[in-house]
Parts: sequence; structure tokens; C-alpha cells
Amino acid sequence: MSTVKGRIDEVSAEAARRRTFAVISHPDAGKSTITEAMAVQAAAISTAGAVHGKGDRAGVTSDWMEMERSRGISITSSVLRFDYGGALLNLLDTPGHADFSEDTYRVLSAVDGAVMLLDSAKGLEAQTLKLFDVCKHGDVPIITFVNKWDRPGREPLELLDEIEQRIGLHAAPLNWPVGVAGDFRGLISRADGSFTKFVPAPGGGRAKAVRMSPEDAAAELGDLWETALEELTLLTEIGAELDAEAFTGGISTPVLFGAALPQFGVSALLDALTTYAPPPSARKDAKGEPRPVDAPFSGQVFKVQAGMDKAHRDSLAFIRVFSGRFERGMTLTMGSSGRGLVSKHAQTVFGRDRTTVDTAYPGDVIGLPNTHGLTVGESLYDGPAVTYPAIPAFAPEHFMVCRAKDVGKYKQFRRGIEQLDSEGAVQVLRSDVRGDQAPVLAAVGPLQFEVVAHRMEHEFNSPVVLSTVDFNECRLTDPESGEQLAKMRGVEVFTRSLTGDLVALFADKWRLRAIEREYPDLKIEQMLAAGQY
Repeated sequence: MSTVKGRIDEVSAEAARRRTFAVISHPDAGKSTITEAMAVQAAAISTAGAVHGKGDRAGVTSDWMEMERSRGISITSSVLRFDYGGALLNLLDTPGHADFSEDTYRVLSAVDGAVMLLDSAKGLEAQTLKLFDVCKHGDVPIITFVNKWDRPGREPLELLDEIEQRIGLHAAPLNWPVGVAGDFRGLISRADGSFTKFVPAPGGGRAKAVRMSPEDAAAELGDLWETALEELTLLTEIGAELDAEAFTGGISTPVLFGAALPQFGVSALLDALTTYAPPPSARKDAKGEPRPVDAPFSGQVFKVQAGMDKAHRDSLAFIRVFSGRFERGMTLTMGSSGRGLVSKHAQTVFGRDRTTVDTAYPGDVIGLPNTHGLTVGESLYDGPAVTYPAIPAFAPEHFMVCRAKDVGKYKQFRRGIEQLDSEGAVQVLRSDVRGDQAPVLAAVGPLQFEVVAHRMEHEFNSPVVLSTVDFNECRLTDPESGEQLAKMRGVEVFTRSLTGDLVALFADKWRLRAIEREYPDLKIEQMLAAGQY
């Protein structure tokens, strides 16, 4: 009994020091840069890479796919793990491009908190607002970091007001900038009134952070210092103070200012994460019953990715640990089938690099390579059975027929399509009419097709030809309704390979509405749309 209690206490203690979070932002707000800056500040890597690697500038460690490097955007998701201030941080990087919002949704299902990154000049942008809605839907608390304060931007009070007015969060600054955006002089900590001076480095490298007494800062900065103090007094008068319960309850957001590229203010963000971000807690299963973190092991697959290791051409299933202690080699049970799965090759992931992991605790992310049959949303457990809520697929809005350019490489073509389907990189729709040699690919955004074509050629050695089809509306249906729909003009019925669902594609929304009016008893069910989270 004492051994069992000791293990429960160990799991609880390890879970309590973990912080598992994602960074959400609009493209070009600096998400990849802040991701790497946090890792550098925590001494996890020695040099932060710029998104566009040029000359002596490294490409970001977390963006490993060739297309990401050439375009300067995040397409895939990666995991960074590092220690900071006694806490273990698991940072799940997310795709920044709106066309990959479905992948971002999956990642956000695996975190306990998020950092919302704002551009000081642009404030809340469209993709940020969508991702905020995802976090709100999943009760994910948010810490806000206003980035690029070393460049021209808006007034800080104006940005706070925008946060409150547009997304309804009470903004509670933890630090405050001295000097306007673009003429940044440093940050005042609201906790103790200390001042850290911003000293830009020649050539745009890592800035110096110089601690100064308030008296010296006042003497050097004059009116800029007095203005900052007046603004701080105003914040106190309006009650812009952080309440921990309001933060975890999704009512308020701690706000920090800084500049990710010169790595100024990033350590304050890490301090806020370790201090305020929630550790792992009991997760509700598919029945709505919470499974405590100290219960036997359980977790869920939130991502499957191939092509991360060109030497082995394998695939990796990313699993968020929800409860218990994971031990490498233990046999896990798959919730969907009851089939056993041996985990002797479990790994941790840092960007594209991997190391063997022997133990893991709630909040951690482990990777299982080449685990055929593991798909996004699969529950895994040891001991009492548990199934977690499914991670929904989004309604596709773009459709193309995919064929192998070289019919002699059909074997590679089929393997590649099956792999991309299992990852959720694209939805694969099949029908007896079109056959397996010409599946229809369905995507949330058109850039997904470019990724498919690139990966089919470079990872699976099977270049493809993509051609458009005359459909732009997709709905769920059932066998009885599908049989009738398949006979109608402007409609085609498919099976979604990964889930087995029947879906009907319609030529346009007018044809869809006409059929709904004429045949109200048919099952024509709307799927979760990318903009509806």
C-alpha cells in the first residue's frame, strides 16, 4: 500500500510542476521567434534562429519542413520541452497559417494554457480571434504577450482596451513599457516597481537588460518615466490587477510587453507561465467524468506526423499524457479497439530531434513511432478503461482529385495517401465510382494541397497530379440518405477514409438548399466549420 501511495504522490508532485501550453497568434506576429526565444532564455538551445534563415542566421529549430523555411510560416506542429525556475515547460508550437487551423485545434485540445501573441502595431487580428475562440471553447486560460515593442506601434492603453472590448477579457498588465512603441526604453515590473532598461544590440541581436533603480531611471528618462508612472497610477485606479481565479476561470488575462527578436521581456513571460499558468488537472472523459491526474496512465493522440526523420521515413504519434505515470515498454490499450500496444520505443521530441524517454507524467507529450492504427483522437490507457472525447474534423471547403503522375508508382502513391490521411494532413474521400486510384482530397485551406503535393513527391517518391472538382459544400449523411443523394444531379457521395463517415458533396450552396427544401427527411448534417470552433 505504501508503494502505491508513494507512486501517487510522485505523480501528483511531477504533474504540479508541469506547464503545458501553446502559443497562438496571427501569421507574422512573431510566434516562431517567441517560441525559440523562450527556449533560449531557459537555456534549452544556445541560439535563437530567425524564421527566414539567411547567411549566418539560423532557421528556427521548431520549423523543420522545407516549405516552412522557404515561406517563413509554420505549417506543422512541434513540441519543445525545457526546465525553467523549477518548472518543466512543454511548449506545443502550432501552425500559424489559417489554412491549417484544424491542426491548431488538435494541438489546443492537448494544452492547459496558451500564450496569445499580439503585434504591437496590429493588435488583435483575424486568426488570433479565431484561436481565442478555440481556447474559450476549451476553457484554456490565456496569458497575453504584446510583441515587437521595439518597433513603431500603438499606445499600450489602447491595446488593453481592445482586448477588453473585442474578446471580453479583463486585461491585467504585469509589467509596463517606458517609452512608446518604436522608442522603447524598458519595462517596469508592477509587482515590485523595479525597472529593466532596454539596450538594443548593434545589428539587431540580443538586447542587453540593465537593471536600474527608480531614481536613476527617473533622472535618465525624465518625462518618459513620469508618463509611465501616471499610466501605472491609472491602471491601479481602474482595478487592472491580476486575480488568479479570474485568470484560470477565463475572465482575465495577464498582459506583458516586450520584444521577442532581441529577447527582451521574454524571461518575464516565462516567470508568468511558471507562476500563474495552471498545471495539469483532471480531464473529463467521453462520459463527462473527470479522471484525476494520479489515476493510472491515460492519454490521447492529438497529432500524427511523418517525415520528421528523413533517415528513417517513419511516422510519430504525439500523445498528451492526461493521468498517471508512463513507463517505456508498458503495454497500453487502445480505447477504440481494445488492442494492446507496446511502447518500448517511446521518445520525447525537441523540434525535429528526438531522445528516448523512460518515464513521463501528466502534462508531458510522448512520441510513439510507427504505431500503425493510431490516429488523431485515439485514447490510450493502462488499468481502468477510459475514452476521451473525440477531436472533431472540420468541414472541408476545398476539393481536388489526386492521381499518381507515374502509374508505375501506384504502390508509393497509395502508401503516401494513406499516411497523409492518418495524420489528418488532409481528408481523403473515396467512392466506388472513382476508385482508389483517384481519391478526392478535401481540405480546410488550399495550402494543404501544396503540402500534399510536396510531401508525396519528396517523402513518398510519387509525384501527383491534382485537378479541381465542381464541389464546394460538404455535409454528413447516412447510408439510406446517401443512396438517394447519389442519384441526384450536382451531388456525389463518398466515404471518409479515416472515420468511415459518409459525406455528400454538393455543387454549390444553392443546390444544397434546394435539396434540403425538397427532401427534408434526408440526413444532410452540417459539420464543424473552421470558423465556428
